Amino acid sequence: MTDIASRIDTSRPHTARIWNYWTGGKDNYPVDREAGDRIRQLHPGIGSYAKADRLFLGRAVRYLAEEQGIRQFLDIGTGLPSADNTHEVAQRVAPDARVVYVDNDPLVLAHARALLVGTPEGRTDYLDADLRNVDEILAAAAKTLDFSQPVALMLLGVVIFVEDDEESYTLVRRLMDALAPGSHLVLSHTVTHPDMPDVDEAVAFWNEHGTPKLTQRTPAAVTRYFDGLELLDPGVVTCSAWRPETPAEPVAMYGGVARK
Repeated sequence: MTDIASRIDTSRPHTARIWNYWTGGKDNYPVDREAGDRIRQLHPGIGSYAKADRLFLGRAVRYLAEEQGIRQFLDIGTGLPSADNTHEVAQRVAPDARVVYVDNDPLVLAHARALLVGTPEGRTDYLDADLRNVDEILAAAAKTLDFSQPVALMLLGVVIFVEDDEESYTLVRRLMDALAPGSHLVLSHTVTHPDMPDVDEAVAFWNEHGTPKLTQRTPAAVTRYFDGLELLDPGVVTCSAWRPETPAEPVAMYGGVARK
Protein backbone atom coordinates (compact mmCIF):
# COMPACT_ATOMS: atom_id res chain seq x y z
CA MET A 1 0.00 0.00 0.00
CA THR A 2 2.96 2.33 0.72
CA ASP A 3 4.17 1.87 -2.84
CA ILE A 4 0.69 2.70 -4.18
CA ALA A 5 0.45 5.82 -2.02
CA SER A 6 3.80 7.04 -3.34
CA ARG A 7 2.42 6.88 -6.89
CA ILE A 8 -0.60 9.11 -6.17
CA ASP A 9 0.03 12.66 -7.43
CA THR A 10 -2.27 15.17 -5.71
CA SER A 11 -0.61 18.20 -7.29
CA ARG A 12 -2.33 17.80 -10.67
CA PRO A 13 -5.96 16.98 -11.50
CA HIS A 14 -6.55 13.41 -12.62
CA THR A 15 -9.27 12.00 -14.85
CA ALA A 16 -10.46 9.21 -12.54
CA ARG A 17 -10.74 11.55 -9.57
CA ILE A 18 -12.59 14.26 -11.53
CA TRP A 19 -14.95 11.57 -12.86
CA ASN A 20 -15.48 10.50 -9.25
CA TYR A 21 -16.22 14.13 -8.26
CA TRP A 22 -18.77 14.56 -11.03
CA THR A 23 -20.62 11.40 -10.00
CA GLY A 24 -20.86 12.51 -6.38
CA GLY A 25 -17.95 10.49 -5.00
CA LYS A 26 -15.51 11.53 -2.27
CA ASP A 27 -12.30 10.02 -3.61
CA ASN A 28 -10.90 13.26 -5.01
CA TYR A 29 -8.77 16.24 -4.01
CA PRO A 30 -9.19 20.04 -4.14
CA VAL A 31 -7.13 20.19 -7.36
CA ASP A 32 -9.58 17.74 -8.98
CA ARG A 33 -12.66 19.64 -7.81
CA GLU A 34 -11.21 22.92 -9.05
CA ALA A 35 -10.50 21.48 -12.49
CA GLY A 36 -13.86 19.73 -12.53
CA ASP A 37 -15.68 22.96 -11.79
CA ARG A 38 -13.71 24.81 -14.46
CA ILE A 39 -14.53 22.17 -17.07
CA ARG A 40 -18.19 22.31 -16.02
CA GLN A 41 -18.13 26.08 -16.60
CA LEU A 42 -16.90 25.49 -20.13
CA HIS A 43 -19.42 22.71 -20.68
CA PRO A 44 -22.23 22.67 -18.07
CA GLY A 45 -23.48 19.24 -19.14
CA ILE A 46 -20.16 17.44 -18.67
CA GLY A 47 -21.08 15.98 -15.29
CA SER A 48 -24.02 14.19 -16.85
CA TYR A 49 -21.64 12.37 -19.20
CA ALA A 50 -20.04 10.51 -16.33
CA LYS A 51 -23.44 9.50 -15.00
CA ALA A 52 -24.68 8.48 -18.46
CA ASP A 53 -21.59 6.32 -18.98
CA ARG A 54 -22.11 4.61 -15.61
CA LEU A 55 -25.78 3.93 -16.40
CA PHE A 56 -24.77 2.57 -19.82
CA LEU A 57 -22.39 0.17 -18.09
CA GLY A 58 -25.17 -1.04 -15.82
CA ARG A 59 -27.64 -1.62 -18.65
CA ALA A 60 -25.06 -3.38 -20.84
CA VAL A 61 -23.80 -5.70 -18.09
CA ARG A 62 -27.33 -6.53 -16.98
CA TYR A 63 -28.34 -7.31 -20.58
CA LEU A 64 -25.30 -9.54 -21.15
CA ALA A 65 -25.82 -11.44 -17.90
CA GLU A 66 -29.59 -11.80 -18.24
CA GLU A 67 -30.14 -12.14 -21.98
CA GLN A 68 -26.85 -13.55 -23.26
CA GLY A 69 -25.84 -15.68 -20.29
CA ILE A 70 -22.41 -14.08 -19.99
CA ARG A 71 -20.69 -15.08 -16.77
CA GLN A 72 -17.23 -13.60 -17.31
CA PHE A 73 -16.27 -9.93 -17.55
CA LEU A 74 -12.89 -8.32 -18.27
CA ASP A 75 -13.21 -4.64 -17.29
CA ILE A 76 -10.19 -2.60 -18.44
CA GLY A 77 -9.94 1.00 -17.28
CA THR A 78 -12.08 0.39 -14.24
CA GLY A 79 -12.00 3.85 -12.69
CA LEU A 80 -12.74 4.55 -9.06
CA PRO A 81 -15.37 2.34 -7.41
CA SER A 82 -18.86 3.79 -7.61
CA ALA A 83 -22.41 2.53 -7.31
CA ASP A 84 -23.22 -0.52 -9.44
CA ASN A 85 -19.75 -1.56 -10.48
CA THR A 86 -19.48 -4.33 -13.08
CA HIS A 87 -19.24 -7.17 -10.57
CA GLU A 88 -22.19 -5.87 -8.54
CA VAL A 89 -24.49 -5.70 -11.57
CA ALA A 90 -23.33 -9.05 -12.97
CA GLN A 91 -23.42 -10.95 -9.69
CA ARG A 92 -26.84 -9.55 -8.86
CA VAL A 93 -28.07 -11.46 -11.92
CA ALA A 94 -25.66 -14.40 -11.65
CA PRO A 95 -23.90 -14.82 -8.28
CA ASP A 96 -21.32 -17.11 -9.91
CA ALA A 97 -20.15 -14.44 -12.38
CA ARG A 98 -16.40 -13.77 -12.54
CA VAL A 99 -14.98 -10.29 -13.04
CA VAL A 100 -11.40 -9.13 -13.57
CA TYR A 101 -10.75 -5.41 -13.23
CA VAL A 102 -7.71 -3.82 -14.85
CA ASP A 103 -6.37 -0.33 -14.15
CA ASN A 104 -2.98 1.33 -13.79
CA ASP A 105 -4.10 4.23 -11.60
CA PRO A 106 -2.73 3.82 -8.05
CA LEU A 107 -5.73 5.46 -6.37
CA VAL A 108 -8.11 3.15 -8.26
CA LEU A 109 -6.10 0.12 -7.17
CA ALA A 110 -6.00 1.23 -3.55
CA HIS A 111 -9.77 1.54 -3.42
CA ALA A 112 -10.45 -1.52 -5.56
CA ARG A 113 -8.64 -3.78 -3.11
CA ALA A 114 -10.72 -2.44 -0.24
CA LEU A 115 -14.14 -2.05 -1.84
CA LEU A 116 -14.64 -4.40 -4.78
CA VAL A 117 -15.58 -7.57 -2.93
CA GLY A 118 -17.67 -10.05 -4.89
CA THR A 119 -20.07 -12.84 -3.96
CA PRO A 120 -18.83 -16.09 -2.38
CA GLU A 121 -20.08 -18.01 -5.45
CA GLY A 122 -18.29 -15.77 -7.94
CA ARG A 123 -14.86 -14.25 -8.09
CA THR A 124 -13.48 -10.73 -8.43
CA ASP A 125 -9.83 -9.97 -9.14
CA TYR A 126 -7.80 -6.83 -9.89
CA LEU A 127 -4.78 -6.29 -12.11
CA ASP A 128 -2.34 -3.38 -12.08
CA ALA A 129 -1.74 -3.08 -15.82
CA ASP A 130 -1.97 -0.69 -18.75
CA LEU A 131 -4.35 -1.24 -21.66
CA ARG A 132 -1.36 -1.32 -23.99
CA ASN A 133 0.06 -4.40 -22.26
CA VAL A 134 -2.35 -6.84 -23.90
CA ASP A 135 -0.30 -10.00 -23.39
CA GLU A 136 0.26 -9.20 -19.71
CA ILE A 137 -3.45 -8.57 -19.17
CA LEU A 138 -4.55 -11.76 -20.90
CA ALA A 139 -2.00 -13.94 -19.08
CA ALA A 140 -2.95 -12.60 -15.67
CA ALA A 141 -6.70 -12.59 -16.34
CA ALA A 142 -6.52 -16.25 -17.43
CA LYS A 143 -5.92 -17.16 -13.78
CA THR A 144 -9.54 -16.12 -13.09
CA LEU A 145 -11.32 -16.28 -16.45
CA ASP A 146 -11.74 -19.26 -18.77
CA PHE A 147 -10.94 -17.90 -22.22
CA SER A 148 -12.42 -20.99 -23.88
CA GLN A 149 -15.81 -19.60 -22.81
CA PRO A 150 -17.43 -16.24 -23.75
CA VAL A 151 -16.17 -13.11 -22.01
CA ALA A 152 -17.53 -9.57 -22.04
CA LEU A 153 -14.71 -7.11 -22.69
CA MET A 154 -15.56 -3.78 -21.03
CA LEU A 155 -13.69 -0.75 -22.41
CA LEU A 156 -15.59 2.24 -21.06
CA GLY A 157 -13.88 5.57 -21.52
CA VAL A 158 -10.40 4.05 -21.73
CA VAL A 159 -9.31 3.97 -25.39
CA ILE A 160 -9.64 7.76 -25.32
CA PHE A 161 -6.22 7.69 -23.63
CA VAL A 162 -4.57 6.07 -26.65
CA GLU A 163 -3.74 8.97 -28.93
CA ASP A 164 -2.76 7.08 -32.05
CA ASP A 165 -5.85 5.87 -33.91
CA GLU A 166 -4.33 2.75 -35.44
CA GLU A 167 -2.75 1.71 -32.16
CA SER A 168 -6.10 2.04 -30.39
CA TYR A 169 -7.90 -0.08 -33.00
CA THR A 170 -5.15 -2.69 -32.89
CA LEU A 171 -5.34 -2.97 -29.10
CA VAL A 172 -9.09 -3.60 -29.17
CA ARG A 173 -8.75 -6.10 -32.02
CA ARG A 174 -5.98 -8.03 -30.23
CA LEU A 175 -8.09 -8.31 -27.08
CA MET A 176 -11.16 -9.48 -28.98
CA ASP A 177 -9.12 -11.95 -31.05
CA ALA A 178 -8.13 -13.69 -27.80
CA LEU A 179 -11.75 -14.22 -26.75
CA ALA A 180 -14.04 -17.13 -27.62
CA PRO A 181 -16.99 -16.89 -30.04
CA GLY A 182 -20.02 -15.55 -28.20
CA SER A 183 -17.89 -12.97 -26.42
CA HIS A 184 -19.00 -9.33 -26.45
CA LEU A 185 -17.37 -5.92 -26.66
CA VAL A 186 -18.82 -3.05 -24.61
CA LEU A 187 -17.10 0.23 -25.46
CA SER A 188 -17.72 3.91 -24.83
CA HIS A 189 -15.75 6.92 -26.03
CA THR A 190 -15.88 10.72 -25.81
CA VAL A 191 -16.73 12.17 -29.21
CA THR A 192 -16.28 15.37 -31.10
CA HIS A 193 -19.56 16.41 -32.67
CA PRO A 194 -20.61 19.58 -34.55
CA ASP A 195 -23.73 19.81 -32.37
CA MET A 196 -21.60 19.94 -29.21
CA PRO A 197 -18.76 22.44 -29.80
CA ASP A 198 -18.35 23.27 -26.11
CA VAL A 199 -17.15 19.70 -25.53
CA ASP A 200 -14.07 20.40 -27.66
CA GLU A 201 -13.26 23.45 -25.53
CA ALA A 202 -13.62 21.45 -22.32
CA VAL A 203 -11.35 18.68 -23.67
CA ALA A 204 -8.75 21.25 -24.76
CA PHE A 205 -8.74 22.72 -21.25
CA TRP A 206 -8.33 19.28 -19.76
CA ASN A 207 -5.44 18.35 -22.04
CA GLU A 208 -3.64 21.57 -21.10
CA HIS A 209 -4.05 21.20 -17.33
CA GLY A 210 -4.86 17.57 -16.46
CA THR A 211 -3.48 14.08 -16.74
CA PRO A 212 -3.62 11.78 -18.60
CA LYS A 213 -4.47 13.53 -21.85
CA LEU A 214 -7.43 12.25 -23.85
CA THR A 215 -8.32 11.99 -27.53
CA GLN A 216 -11.76 12.67 -28.96
CA ARG A 217 -12.98 10.79 -32.01
CA THR A 218 -16.00 11.13 -34.26
CA PRO A 219 -18.99 8.79 -33.87
CA ALA A 220 -17.93 7.12 -37.13
CA ALA A 221 -14.43 6.54 -35.76
CA VAL A 222 -15.88 5.05 -32.58
CA THR A 223 -18.03 2.70 -34.66
CA ARG A 224 -14.87 1.35 -36.29
CA TYR A 225 -13.87 -0.33 -32.99
CA PHE A 226 -16.69 -2.78 -33.63
CA ASP A 227 -15.55 -3.79 -37.13
CA GLY A 228 -15.85 -7.55 -37.68
CA LEU A 229 -18.34 -7.95 -34.85
CA GLU A 230 -22.13 -8.21 -34.82
CA LEU A 231 -23.22 -4.78 -33.59
CA LEU A 232 -26.36 -5.02 -31.46
CA ASP A 233 -29.27 -2.59 -31.73
CA PRO A 234 -29.41 0.37 -31.50
CA GLY A 235 -25.79 0.46 -32.72
CA VAL A 236 -23.23 3.04 -31.63
CA VAL A 237 -25.21 5.88 -30.10
CA THR A 238 -24.99 8.46 -27.37
CA CYS A 239 -24.71 6.40 -24.18
CA SER A 240 -27.96 7.78 -22.82
CA ALA A 241 -29.79 6.31 -25.84
CA TRP A 242 -28.52 2.73 -25.52
CA ARG A 243 -31.65 0.84 -24.41
CA PRO A 244 -32.63 3.38 -21.73
CA GLU A 245 -35.43 2.73 -19.25
CA THR A 246 -36.58 6.33 -19.76
CA PRO A 247 -35.62 8.91 -22.41
CA ALA A 248 -32.60 11.06 -21.53
CA GLU A 249 -30.69 13.97 -23.03
CA PRO A 250 -27.91 13.03 -25.48
CA VAL A 251 -24.32 13.29 -24.26
CA ALA A 252 -21.00 13.46 -26.13
CA MET A 253 -20.11 9.99 -24.86
CA TYR A 254 -20.97 7.36 -27.46
CA GLY A 255 -21.10 3.63 -26.87
CA GLY A 256 -22.20 0.30 -28.23
CA VAL A 257 -22.29 -3.45 -27.62
CA ALA A 258 -21.28 -6.07 -30.17
CA ARG A 259 -21.04 -9.87 -30.29
CA LYS A 260 -18.18 -11.96 -31.67
